[in-house]
Amino acid sequence: GVVEACLLHMLKRRAAGFLRTDKVAALFTKVGKTCAIAGDVCKKVQELQQQAESRKNQPNGQEPLKRQGSTTSKTPVLTPQAIKHIWVRTALIEKVLDKIVQYIVDNCSKYYEKEALLADPVCGPILASLLVGPCALEYTKLKTADHYWTDPSADELVQRHRIHGAHGRQDSPCKRPALGIRKRHSSGSTSDDRFAASAREYVESLHQNSRTHLLYGKNNVLVQPKDDLEAIPGYLSLHQSADSLTLKWTPNQLMNGTLGDSE
Repeated sequence: GVVEACLLHMLKRRAAGFLRTDKVAALFTKVGKTCAIAGDVCKKVQELQQQAESRKNQPNGQEPLKRQGSTTSKTPVLTPQAIKHIWVRTALIEKVLDKIVQYIVDNCSKYYEKEALLADPVCGPILASLLVGPCALEYTKLKTADHYWTDPSADELVQRHRIHGAHGRQDSPCKRPALGIRKRHSSGSTSDDRFAASAREYVESLHQNSRTHLLYGKNNVLVQPKDDLEAIPGYLSLHQSADSLTLKWTPNQLMNGTLGDSE
């Protein structure tokens, strides 16, 4: 939506053409005549729109048989919000939005007034540069407003870890030393490598999710719960969400599934 607002800022009337109801579509269509990358996006958008229209016309949301084996059938169903921003969204997923905006900036006199944002010699190139990062991402799993990811409880995570790594811990001792204490003088066994990989996967599942960004993580950070207790090694991580920073720490024994009846 923000990118669309920038693209529509002081757009020339003749650049919108006959598609006055959808100026973004008109802009992409016009740019696509001289820019091959934008032309490819126009074709993909048309395919998506036809696919969405065919789904709408099919009873019970079923697609025709000829589409079931095609690549377009693998595309998730477009929500009204996705259809609203389908041009910018498609260019973003195809990783070409930054190139298209850069082309528009380089040829801004054709499409914009002199006072437009994209016609500005500083703001225009900055916008194109800011879009390089988002265009480098793989949008393989898009979160919708009606499906929010929630953290499983610690008990559930420990159970998952025990089931996943049970084959590698049948002969494990009741207590395992901190991960940083053990030193290998050889290349190491396959079971040790398998357990280390399993532990890493568990740490990631416990400390990372789709709503927070992991800024820093360090293993074997000592924490002393009480003055008369020995310091306990664990995994420390710092996370950033939309409005706060969160510090998390999990004991190594809990991650290894060997906490038992310890307090």
